[in-house]
Amino acid sequence: MTSDMIDFSTIFDRRESAVRSYCRGMPAMFQSASGSELKDADGRSWIDFLAGCSSLNYGHNDPDMKAALIDHIAGDGIAHGLDLHTGAKGSFLAAFERHILAPRDMDHRVMFTGPTGANAVEAAMKIARKVTGRTNIIAFTNGFHGVTAGALAATGNSYHRGGAGMMLNGVTRMPYDGYIAGQSDTADYLEAMLDDRSSGLDAPAAIILETVQGEGGLNVARPEWVRRIAKLAKKHGALLIIDDIQAGCGRCGTFFSFEEMGVTPDIVTMAKSLSGFGLPMALVLVRPEYDVFEPAEHNGTFRGNTHAFVTARVAIEKFWADETFQNELTQKSDLIHDALSDLAALIPGAKLKGRGLMQGVDVGSGKLAGDICARAYEKGLVIETSGNEDQVVKVLAPLTTSPETFGQGFDILLEAARETLTETTNIAAE
Repeated sequence: MTSDMIDFSTIFDRRESAVRSYCRGMPAMFQSASGSELKDADGRSWIDFLAGCSSLNYGHNDPDMKAALIDHIAGDGIAHGLDLHTGAKGSFLAAFERHILAPRDMDHRVMFTGPTGANAVEAAMKIARKVTGRTNIIAFTNGFHGVTAGALAATGNSYHRGGAGMMLNGVTRMPYDGYIAGQSDTADYLEAMLDDRSSGLDAPAAIILETVQGEGGLNVARPEWVRRIAKLAKKHGALLIIDDIQAGCGRCGTFFSFEEMGVTPDIVTMAKSLSGFGLPMALVLVRPEYDVFEPAEHNGTFRGNTHAFVTARVAIEKFWADETFQNELTQKSDLIHDALSDLAALIPGAKLKGRGLMQGVDVGSGKLAGDICARAYEKGLVIETSGNEDQVVKVLAPLTTSPETFGQGFDILLEAARETLTETTNIAAE
């Protein structure tokens, strides 16, 4: 049966699981994509400010990555290699070492995990527990680290935690930077708990954090807070894990989100845009002294996606071989900030959130944020919400989005917000 013979109007509702999510608010039959644009089967286009939830930082179908992948496939290149040595993997590692690790004085080993970010987090937590002989992991309020059982224990969101159907153990939750409004540095609280042998806090194997909490509402950790957490981890014999799955690969303006914070994590988890092309790929960066797993102790049939190695190498060599791309990101960050300031000015009490190309506006209401995004979708912009109540309108556009396309997208967003606010005001007056 060919695709033109399938009744797409009913197949998804009839056969796809109810767990589907994004398609409920964006029901178009998307057919093609290029750069920062999506098109449906009828040729209608949308500007993409979601980018596969930061899995497409370099846009849809980058021509150089696409050409390299087509050449690899056409030449009968390895399609699946377990963890065997392949030219594609070797070339990726060489590029990653030369352009990413070496310039940042990082001696970390590269561990290829299963292809999801959650699997990378699972591996990171297991490493920390094996290294230290401890079981407790310290995670933070509003953190999101995945929805498999181990990673879910470190995730704060009650909706996702409720889907586990079991006890989620081995994690102690602490307040993230700025979590308690008007109160002292939350690192003081963690320090007091760790220093007090009667606090009831079990000695941690690791402390895991995101420098920007993507799903948690674009909460940003101050560099000084991250440095304090790093010092506390070292003082108390715990490993520092930075989850850079959403905030990495340039999303915060530098390849790693922590580069300008004065810390070097013991472990870094990466996924999403690592492949550069939207192909599943995840890894754990671990300092050599903590590279303690025995062969296949943490494994998976799809550890190391050969096709992703091909595109990831191109992404690194094309965008990170010099500072040109990073300098462009600084300019685009300012552009996004200015545009979102205009959005925030429309809504009393609204707050700007995030940093780099991971910014948004907390509009104070999940319903309002959802209505704005829904209206934007109707007008040709794909954009989503985040936050503990989905109250943040979040911009995750491809990093390669042109200033002109950013301008068009923000025009749509502002128009959608104005119409939504007018409609809300009219309903309230009736």
